[in-house]
Amino acid sequence: MKAIVPELRWSDKEMVLKELQQCVDAAQKIRLLVIVNLIRERGAQPTAAVLQVSRSTVYRVAKRFREQGTEGLLDGRRHNGHRKVTEKYCSLLYEVVKSSPPDHGWQRPTWTRILLVATMLAKTRIRIHVATMSRVLHRLGARRGRPKPTVACPWPESRKRRRLAEIRRLIARLPTDEVAVYEDEVDIHLNPKIGLDWMVQRQQKEVLTPGKNVKRYLAGALDARSRRLMWVEGERKTSELFVRLLWALVRHYRHAKVIHVILDNFKIHTASLVATSLRSAGGKIKLHFLPPYCPDDNPIERNWEDLHANVTRNHRCPTMDRLLENVRSYLIRRNHTLSRQALAA
Repeated sequence: MKAIVPELRWSDKEMVLKELQQCVDAAQKIRLLVIVNLIRERGAQPTAAVLQVSRSTVYRVAKRFREQGTEGLLDGRRHNGHRKVTEKYCSLLYEVVKSSPPDHGWQRPTWTRILLVATMLAKTRIRIHVATMSRVLHRLGARRGRPKPTVACPWPESRKRRRLAEIRRLIARLPTDEVAVYEDEVDIHLNPKIGLDWMVQRQQKEVLTPGKNVKRYLAGALDARSRRLMWVEGERKTSELFVRLLWALVRHYRHAKVIHVILDNFKIHTASLVATSLRSAGGKIKLHFLPPYCPDDNPIERNWEDLHANVTRNHRCPTMDRLLENVRSYLIRRNHTLSRQALAA
């Protein structure tokens, strides 16, 4: 071990430990930890394993320490002049990544690191390496992901805001003897939805599909107060499925004076069978329609996304019956968790 780092006096060891305690730079802290481990007579290989660095890094840091002392552990780039990647640069890059290349005069519709380097060079006259751009993007928390397809709401923006404000006021001022729920349907496919998954190097996981798809549908209602979820199942997504959910709500909330159902403009929600059922309910059920193509304003959509993420995406169920068992089990556990949290509060 003495061949790796020189023998230090106690005062010098104290100085190294003090610098380690005061260090705020992550890379500098790793270099100091290398020296601390070597001083404590831990070998190069164990030191590399503990700190998750290469053995060559351990020897390189030890060589710099032998030749220059703790001064040799400082970042050698500190004498390179002014830093290129400043807070201002990062803020501008953040806004650029939020936008799309056509917004900056490029024909390509998606960003690449090379395109980002060129865009930032045009805006700041600062050129950085593509590898540096990767590190800056990581620091900003940027990631490559799938964009979400959306359809623009055909309503004027003012009308859309008014309708959403009315629904928010309804929820905020809801009397204790009334209930509000968010309603929506979800498709359950035996052919699994394919989603991202972690894989080891040179591995591509496979998801076995049955070939011939089978579909089932859930119509659900999310309680605006308790966030508990009710649902009914069906083989077809029709107005009959929606009406079954409405009557399930009437039975479940039998003491409620009014049940407000907030929902989208899907055609099954406005069929004649629905109108007949509403009349039969004697005014106990009131429908409140969201603006068209505004799924983000219906909280139950996020619950369906969680259902897909936890059950249906990349699933391996051989039959629809097995898949539906998993769907029910997940939703029941979800409601039980909410009940326990409410009791604990």
